[in-house]
Amino acid sequence: MFRSAALISFTFLAVAYGQQAGTLTAETHPPLTWQQCTASGCTTQTSSVVLDANWRWTHATNSSTNCYTGNTWDATLCPDPTTCAANCALDGADYEGTYGVTASGSSLTLKFVTQSSQKNVGSRLYLMAPGSTTEYQSFKLINQEFTFDVDVSQLPCGLNGAVYFSQMDADGGTSRFPTNKAGAKFGTGYCDSQCPHDIKFIDGQANIDDWTPASNNANTGTGNVGTCCAEMDIWEANSISAAVTPHPCTVTEQTSCTGTQCSSPNSTAGVCDQAGCDFNSYRLGDTSFYGPGMTVDTTKPFTVVTQFISSNNQSSGTLSAIRRLYVQNGQVIQNSMTNIAGIDATNEISTQFCEQQKTAFGDTDTFDQKGGLTGMGTALNDGMVLVLSLWDDYAVNMLWLDSTYPTDGTKPGDFRGTCATSSGVPATVESQSPNAQVIYSNIKVGAIGSTYSTSGTSPTGTQPTGTSPTGTNPPGATQSVYGQCGGIGYSGPTTCASGSTCQTSSPYYSQCLP
Repeated sequence: MFRSAALISFTFLAVAYGQQAGTLTAETHPPLTWQQCTASGCTTQTSSVVLDANWRWTHATNSSTNCYTGNTWDATLCPDPTTCAANCALDGADYEGTYGVTASGSSLTLKFVTQSSQKNVGSRLYLMAPGSTTEYQSFKLINQEFTFDVDVSQLPCGLNGAVYFSQMDADGGTSRFPTNKAGAKFGTGYCDSQCPHDIKFIDGQANIDDWTPASNNANTGTGNVGTCCAEMDIWEANSISAAVTPHPCTVTEQTSCTGTQCSSPNSTAGVCDQAGCDFNSYRLGDTSFYGPGMTVDTTKPFTVVTQFISSNNQSSGTLSAIRRLYVQNGQVIQNSMTNIAGIDATNEISTQFCEQQKTAFGDTDTFDQKGGLTGMGTALNDGMVLVLSLWDDYAVNMLWLDSTYPTDGTKPGDFRGTCATSSGVPATVESQSPNAQVIYSNIKVGAIGSTYSTSGTSPTGTQPTGTSPTGTNPPGATQSVYGQCGGIGYSGPTTCASGSTCQTSSPYYSQCLP
């Protein structure tokens, strides 16, 4: 949700962007393993991840001259979309040093702010097909489940560690758009249901027509063209709130758009459903299910299982439901039940749930209008690319995920989490929580019931030794604004930074709020 505007926070400051394949820095994808499972067991797949093209330095094909600096295109190199694409080359990435991305075995760590010669905020990566450097892995998920372990203990209000599927071209767009010479090897071809306009190159062309620099970020802007496709948000979360959200589209592949063809919030215009049909436990009435010390305890790693139920229990069926469960400390935790007037008690996403939710919350039902679960299932059956990211939100400060939104809202559906309505401002979270990070590990895909068990200990991906699960400050230190300052089992700092006080949200969680 709101990702098109929020993407402006994914910036490597003062760098440039492009479409050709550069050679000044070698591109070496960090290796990452995952597992394909059946009822008889799981087989390890050796793959890698690649950084999205929008983060990369882009320069002239014959020199190190930037094609894009700050939020301005070079007028000489980029006089028009086609010439710009021919003149500019995407270069390789220093994943750890520049972007804060590290991989080890089946574990992937994304750091929030990385300071090298420039400051980088967040990242977005794609899983490559096993043994390939030029093709993304394409997942077909009807009658399948997708499972991963996650550690969100270091993600405060305003951050979003997101795991989702996008109906991108597996080759990054090189087959359909020959002017794209960089392809999946350099992370090209992104699209989602927000039809983002901030992508620098779309369909092998530079998105420079009507380019408008962002008013609240000196390094980004938007062009005339957006890039749309179906999106299945498996996991949008921090330590306070989490949501699973399908977003269908009427198009069946990555599709560029202009004007009213592009989707917009709460509008029936365009080709995609921006709002989606979300299942956020807090928003749906269970305020003690997810969070620090709650049923799903976000101070510790846990396993997230998402099941795509088929109408005929086979891959040939239509998508009839999306189910969620968790595993933590060796125990299976069923998803929370809804507790909202007008919504029948349920813990899964179904057509009936989506219809009732839209009515109960007074939302425009673009979900049904853009294809509903059937449309989402079509995309899942055709194949989708796995996206792993960490971001903050320059549009609405992530309030749609973890706070009250709109900020003066009082009706059902407005309350989405315990974060203050003043939280999540990018400048604040970037300066006060630069060491935030998310760890994803043990990705598994397979038959329903094959990817998880109740045996063994807590999932891997635990936080670094010596680090408190709720902050990076030692006991006795001053906690930053929006950091945890108390609660059952908490042993970190209890004194809040100047200008904030420690306020209790629950017996398990108190937070420094201004």
